[in-house]
Amino acid sequence: AGVRQTRQELGISPPKRESAPINHFRRTDLRGLARLATQATEGVARITEGVHQSVWSTLGVHGRDPQRTGGLTGLVYRSVAGITRGAGWSVDQLLARLESISDGLGEQPDSKQRSALISVLNGVMGDRLAADNSPFAIRMSLRVDGVDLDPLQPEVPAVPARNKILLMIHGLCMNDLQWRSSEAAGAFDHGRVVADALGYNAIYLRYNSGRHVSHNGSELAHRLEQLLQNWPVPVDELSVLAHSMGGLVIRSAIHQAAERALAWPARLKHVVFLGTPHHGAPLERAGHGVDLLLASSRWTAPFVRLAGLRSAGITDLRHGNLLERDWQQGVGIERGGDTRVPLPLPHGTSFHTVAATTAARRGPLADRLSGDGLVPLNSALGRHREARHRLVFADDSTWISYRTGHLALLRRPAVTDRILRWLSA
Repeated sequence: AGVRQTRQELGISPPKRESAPINHFRRTDLRGLARLATQATEGVARITEGVHQSVWSTLGVHGRDPQRTGGLTGLVYRSVAGITRGAGWSVDQLLARLESISDGLGEQPDSKQRSALISVLNGVMGDRLAADNSPFAIRMSLRVDGVDLDPLQPEVPAVPARNKILLMIHGLCMNDLQWRSSEAAGAFDHGRVVADALGYNAIYLRYNSGRHVSHNGSELAHRLEQLLQNWPVPVDELSVLAHSMGGLVIRSAIHQAAERALAWPARLKHVVFLGTPHHGAPLERAGHGVDLLLASSRWTAPFVRLAGLRSAGITDLRHGNLLERDWQQGVGIERGGDTRVPLPLPHGTSFHTVAATTAARRGPLADRLSGDGLVPLNSALGRHREARHRLVFADDSTWISYRTGHLALLRRPAVTDRILRWLSA
């Protein structure tokens, strides 16, 4: 009832009912859920044991590890962990065998709702999913209309291959399908509008946004090299439209490609950033503050494990880490400073940035406090109090969208007009 009322207040029509409901589940989902349940049980047991040991410590019973109990109590906790892991392994093996038996059965194409849910899960804990080889872990792919392209034999369906490629890179907890939004006037997608107007092939990147930006940047650099080498026609121009974290990923990819002397950066003509947190986002810094607060007390210290659930990708947003050495120097909750290596925008490519603010106009207070709800205005514009970290954009390559939220950047026609103006220059 609340959802219906909210839709009515916002003037949103209810979703159309499908005659045949879309299957949101896959054969591998049960195995993925079983692994998550096993990890959650182990995690809760470790937190409980940590609180238990904190109580013992106040009574003068100190152990070798402040988060682990000893004696019979410790044996019980270790037994719980061992049984949980054993049961999880057995269930995983059984489900894997059932999957192999049913491999011949077809499945419907992935639904948009399932893709959105899996993307959020990867954004929050994608590094853990990848390390565990979870069925839920997203593998990086270049896509067109929701279909993966083979970088070694790329074939664009329904559209002839052109000599201009527009790469679309989504942000944290999102995926390639979310560039396309449904509006009252019909479906809207920056990529399709720009591609049709300027003669590009629009290609969309899907990646695990919970991994470190540097890891995604490294893999993207390699995949772009493969794509351009095997494209059906010679590529004269590569341009990029990146939203939010996607801007950090392409900056990391450009730098790592240059270090490896790859060829594709020489064909990179334009990069447009949409709400990219070049110097970090305050929400992640607030999360880091919660970590420090919990760690300051013996009673709450065990819960640091829970507060630290944030993925490597999210922690990279604390200051806008781009390279491996950036986050390696800041390991641990006690290392909260900005340890990034300054990385200016390289020459030879036109860089443009769109920043959004929910404020109606600019002003000293609005510039400092207002942003798009997730990314501060100065961070999106590349401004920093230290000159070595500032990003230099041409005067006509920055634009601010007022009364606009972070996700609204994906569906504003005025943003598309600005992109068209830059890319056609």
